[in-house]
Amino acid sequence: MKAPEGTFWIGPPHPFDLADAYLDFRADLELEEVPDQALLHISADSRYRLWVNGTFVGRGPERSWPSSMAVDVRPLDGLLRPGLNRIAVQVHSPGHSHFSYVHRGACGLICWLDSPDRTLLRSDILWRSRRNPSWAAPIARVSIYGTGVEERDMAQDDAWQDSDVDWPAARIVQPPEGPVWARLRPRATPLPAEDIRALNQPWQTRLGPTPATTADPHEDLREALSACPPARLPATLPPGQTAIWIFDLGESRACLGLATLTARAGDRLSVSYAEKLRGGEILLPDPATYCRMRPTDRFTLRDGRQTTEGFTPRGARYLVFRLDSGGGTPAPEFRARLPRYPLTERPLPALGDPTLDAIAQMCRRTTLACLQDGFVDGVWRESSLWLGDVVAQSFALRAISDDPRPHLFALDMAAEGAAADGILPSVLPGDVPAYVITDYNFSWVELLHATLDHPGIPDARPILQRHWPTLTRLLARFDQDRGPDALIHSQPGRRLFLDWSAQSRQEPNLTYTLRHLHALHLAADIARRLGHDAPHAVQATALAATLRTTHRTDDWRESPGGAPACQLALALLMLTGTVTGPEAETLAERIETDTPTPASPFMHHYVFQALARLGRGPAIRRLIARRWGPWAMAGEPTTWENWSIDFPDGSACHGFSAHPLSWLLRTA
Repeated sequence: MKAPEGTFWIGPPHPFDLADAYLDFRADLELEEVPDQALLHISADSRYRLWVNGTFVGRGPERSWPSSMAVDVRPLDGLLRPGLNRIAVQVHSPGHSHFSYVHRGACGLICWLDSPDRTLLRSDILWRSRRNPSWAAPIARVSIYGTGVEERDMAQDDAWQDSDVDWPAARIVQPPEGPVWARLRPRATPLPAEDIRALNQPWQTRLGPTPATTADPHEDLREALSACPPARLPATLPPGQTAIWIFDLGESRACLGLATLTARAGDRLSVSYAEKLRGGEILLPDPATYCRMRPTDRFTLRDGRQTTEGFTPRGARYLVFRLDSGGGTPAPEFRARLPRYPLTERPLPALGDPTLDAIAQMCRRTTLACLQDGFVDGVWRESSLWLGDVVAQSFALRAISDDPRPHLFALDMAAEGAAADGILPSVLPGDVPAYVITDYNFSWVELLHATLDHPGIPDARPILQRHWPTLTRLLARFDQDRGPDALIHSQPGRRLFLDWSAQSRQEPNLTYTLRHLHALHLAADIARRLGHDAPHAVQATALAATLRTTHRTDDWRESPGGAPACQLALALLMLTGTVTGPEAETLAERIETDTPTPASPFMHHYVFQALARLGRGPAIRRLIARRWGPWAMAGEPTTWENWSIDFPDGSACHGFSAHPLSWLLRTA
């Protein structure tokens, strides 16, 4: 994608406005008449919000590597007018890499506005910019995975989108293609839609004396929840009191909590995001636990009418609002902004069984909730695009849509982020070497092969050909991991994941090797279809023979002489054809009775693939009913991260657990 001549990446006047910087940009456009069509091309590092003549238009761009920044194309039909027009953009730069963004020591905005016959506006030195004074910095991170807690002083909110106060000129950072952002590309996924839902009926309200406040809004809210008992709230809050409203959205999803109220200067409003209950009470995460979650944003209010809204969408089932009032403040009006992927969806057919129908709808809700700019694993804790998760998520999506864009987006993003040795990143995009999971490289091979039968991809050959160099390079890298036993071992400094289950990770590991073997089989099939002479089929035959002599004695073992093979390993033995005939049927019976260490919900996708290979569709349905049925019949709206999510950071909505959505239809 080429930007018009004279277009630049622009930044704030000060080059070190980087850490948790909320940056305002604006430009004015004089029009004698409004063109029939006007398309705004826009991108930012890392996220933007756009207004035209005071009307909020949307947010973006989709997640991108700095090597190719996604450009949104937004029609401005009905938003422009004859005379003066104001284009206003707010950009947030976190100043650190996280699980959906790679920081390059710079922040910026690029945009241009085209009509059919000319470019009406471009980002250049004529734009004005400043750091927004109402957003605080520095701030704590929401979690180890994401960006920061947001604190805002509403007294500093100066209606900047409409203000004529002069600002300094924006700074030129680089041309459209340069050392920070190498090139521009069109957005690969559709622009998100955003719905507004009024929140009228709280799930619970609480009232009590205002506890002492600190610099940590999340810990303050946790303290207030303990100190304020459930109570009916008065129409006007008395002085020195804290009121809490908790709203249930019905399921976990991407959201932002909004409040409109008439306040007194110094009143404080917090909004937090929670996903589950414990003992009937809302569970706000403890920042001392693994994920370091503290998803609570806070606003210090000004006198008069105002609306509070954060910049960054979060994820939650429960929205928790806390208001500390100096007295006389009426109850706010609450709303939720709900971003969603604009999917053309097929309705699910009836399955003829109430439990299976309930499971299918539960999986459908999960799949839609975990579909944003491409797939995300779960909306509450991470909202990260994990390479391995996409295998199960893409399979689930096929039950309700032929849209291939989330699948192809993950495939391309992983290939673009390959390390110097050919190993692919696990988080897309992500500058997180400690989270490089080597077995997810085998997932990428599965994704590439799955383009062959994807209903939304009429011809996969160009895709296979484009990614053939990446495929051969990453598989060649694993040749370096072979020990004297001819089996691969995990790579130092990179994670060996395998599964969430309690299976053995002793090496050489049967599950890990079988994932490798499965990838070799798929790569050999891709080579055959492309007419390439490649070693993968020969390597697969030799590897299967080695496994039969190293990992099988009286029975299959997870490592030579080690623990019995887990359920996932038994499934992979069948899926790869390492075990066939009566022995495969025996393993299938063991899998169905859960005799070995059971696989997690995520890895049951491979269990079902293996059973499908043997034509055991009824067994797949029985396992789904036994494993997923208790969730659905208990009224769980979405599928969990694991069979138990009792640990504090356990997520109640994870897209990789929703794959039964397609298995139920395929085995009907």
